[in-house]
Amino acid sequence: MQTMEQSASSGGAGAGVEPVNPPRRPAPWPVQFYRSAVGKKWVMAITGIMLMGFVFGHMVGNLKMYQGAHALNVYGESLRELLYPLLPRTLTLWIIRVGLILAFVFHIHAAASLTLMNRRANAGGYESKRSWQAANTASRSMRFTGIVILAYLIWHLADFTWGWVNPDFVRGDVYRNVQASLTNAIPAAIYVLATLALGVHLFHGAWSLFQSLGLNNPKYNSWRRGFAMGFAGLITIGNLSFPLAVVSGAASDDVCYEEGDRIVTCETVFAEAIEDGRLSIEQYDELGDGERLRIIKAYEANEELRFEEGTS
Repeated sequence: MQTMEQSASSGGAGAGVEPVNPPRRPAPWPVQFYRSAVGKKWVMAITGIMLMGFVFGHMVGNLKMYQGAHALNVYGESLRELLYPLLPRTLTLWIIRVGLILAFVFHIHAAASLTLMNRRANAGGYESKRSWQAANTASRSMRFTGIVILAYLIWHLADFTWGWVNPDFVRGDVYRNVQASLTNAIPAAIYVLATLALGVHLFHGAWSLFQSLGLNNPKYNSWRRGFAMGFAGLITIGNLSFPLAVVSGAASDDVCYEEGDRIVTCETVFAEAIEDGRLSIEQYDELGDGERLRIIKAYEANEELRFEEGTS
């Protein structure tokens, strides 16, 4: 009997002892800040500004299309030579690409996290319904337009950068790739729909980023709305002009260089080389990254047309 009591007493004492766990080490301040709703809104705003800058720069660069193939292709090639020879060729471009990828990832993660946080906060249903009714059309469609933009971004890379969905893709010939894609009804329609979705997304994003950063004084609402409408409208009109210009022929002058009153097209440059035997059709089709630009520049400088080893 004593043994059972002693065992019970011993077991009871043992059960009351809890293992001592070391205190959890607090996460770094940036991580703690990002876990909060305010932190996620700041990340959304800052990455949004970065992506808005990219969208604007991308559109302005593409306006080179109106100056002809040579101008657009030289612009495309110049991106690979940013800060060269200070940094290795294409390194700066890759740094920018990695930065944009990180901005996209954080922007999407913050948006998804805020959506989940709002759903949990409004689990009762009444507040969620009222918030839905109070939200404007652009705000309600942010999630939908974001998904459309992400899907189109993958298509855009597969079309213009990797050439997976463009049977006429030629690496290094930006102008030709744009012409080949936007003269096709399906890619052109996809481009237009994605551009409209981007415009709606930009309008709400440009409007709400000020609020996310705490710059939401009501007396500046007209300025905020004007900026949002102006920026979204500028990007939308600029990007929509590209397929319209291609279809209408406004951007179809394949100008390589001008010789007095004579305009020489890029097709003329290569046609002359093929005609006099300096370049075969097979070699023309195999010309790679930057090689077409080198040939065009040689023609501009009235130099003898030369090909790299393996293409002549």
